[in-house]
Amino acid sequence: MPKQKSHRGLLKRIKLTKTGKVRFKAPNSRHIKSNKTGEQVQSYRKSRYARSGDLRYLKKLLNRGLRSEERSVADEKAREAAKAAK
Repeated sequence: MPKQKSHRGLLKRIKLTKTGKVRFKAPNSRHIKSNKTGEQVQSYRKSRYARSGDLRYLKKLLNRGLRSEERSVADEKAREAAKAAK
């Protein structure tokens, strides 16, 4: 039985954080910036995180479990609430 391999093209375009979130660079940020506003160009500099809707196909391509930014924020709020309740 052959090994399950991660999609190499996808791995070159994303970075997996320690917590399992998927970080990537914004699309349309490489060139042809003259017709974009300064606010748009500035926003392209920030890294983006994969949303929960994208994770279904990313999990299939990478053969591993992943977390969305929304899930991470929700978990963090739950931990803070539990800590405050103690």
